[in-house]
Amino acid sequence: MKILLNDLLSMQQIYLDNAATTRVRPSVIEKMQEILAEHYGNPSSTHAFGRPAKTAIEKARKTIAKTLNAHPSEIIFTSGGTEADNMILRGAVRDIGVKTIITSKVEHHAVLHTAEELAKDYSVNIEYVDLDETGNPDLQHLEALLKSNDTQTLISLMHINNEIGNMIDIDTVCSLAKEYGALLHSDTVQSIGHYSWDVQQTPIDFMTAAAHKFHGPKGVGFAYIRKNSGLNPLIYGGAQERGLRAGTEPLHNIVGLEEAFVMAYQKLEEEHLYIEGLKKYFIDKLRKEIPDIKFNGTSSDLTRSTYTIVNACLPFSEEQALMLLFHLDLKGIACSKGSACQSGSDQGSHVLKEILPEEELKKPSLRFSFSIYNTKEEIDYVIGVLKDFASN
Repeated sequence: MKILLNDLLSMQQIYLDNAATTRVRPSVIEKMQEILAEHYGNPSSTHAFGRPAKTAIEKARKTIAKTLNAHPSEIIFTSGGTEADNMILRGAVRDIGVKTIITSKVEHHAVLHTAEELAKDYSVNIEYVDLDETGNPDLQHLEALLKSNDTQTLISLMHINNEIGNMIDIDTVCSLAKEYGALLHSDTVQSIGHYSWDVQQTPIDFMTAAAHKFHGPKGVGFAYIRKNSGLNPLIYGGAQERGLRAGTEPLHNIVGLEEAFVMAYQKLEEEHLYIEGLKKYFIDKLRKEIPDIKFNGTSSDLTRSTYTIVNACLPFSEEQALMLLFHLDLKGIACSKGSACQSGSDQGSHVLKEILPEEELKKPSLRFSFSIYNTKEEIDYVIGVLKDFASN
């Protein structure tokens, strides 16, 4: 037992699950520690302890707004992407009079489950846009749905799929929404901090973000809500966050979010190129060492998927599939068979069920997701482990 424990302690620890959450940058930790130690006043207090806290929050709001080319009043801090999605979808139905939601069956459950509940609670009509063979929404079908609908409509389509990495043509979706008078919400949790956004050039109505997807803390994110949207609060209480999100603001988290956001966009081009190089290296080596491998969605296409995610269907038997994640974990490798939000479920990936035939669903599909903290040496080790497993 002692020998086994020593082996585990000395084993490589390789983290390739960055779509689930990312390592916090050291500068983010420093900023948060400073706030926790020195700036503990309540931002709603008007005395000398509260005023600096309020100033820090408004500075963070302005920083984010400037980068997105938004107005500061359009940035509402939340506990993360799930709350932001709920705030927007529920508010659109309850406050703006949305009667139809057009979405897809490969959205994050924060959108899918919320839409299902809205259908029960408010008799909202839910329409699902068709998907092509890679899992992308069929934009001709989206237009047909918009043409045939005469009620106030909200389109909700994620910019980057969190499981297979597909990137949709958000500019075309935005143009269709404007042409047919629909509102557009996009879950941009896998996009903010990784891609540039200009909400004037791409006049989207609602977006969501989570700090822990771009090397910030968990438990904080924001909703972008275009001015004069008509949304009311999801959480009632005090007048925080322009009256849209009651509760004492978590100043340390918001400052951590700001620092992670600033660093992400300062280093955007450099880090994009580095991580994209890792992804290409990983795909090329997988194809060489495991020739029968297939890639799900568009994740192997560097122009049609995010540079951070690869979703691979491995040519292993059902028996091997049952042991694969356990084996990788024993070898110190962290990856995912789908969204981390589904880790307590045995139902498998709802995304892959929509795009893979039954035979391929029986094979193990794994999501590998990269960050600046990964290396080619780590990738070599992972591929070696997979190759050895395939030969046993």
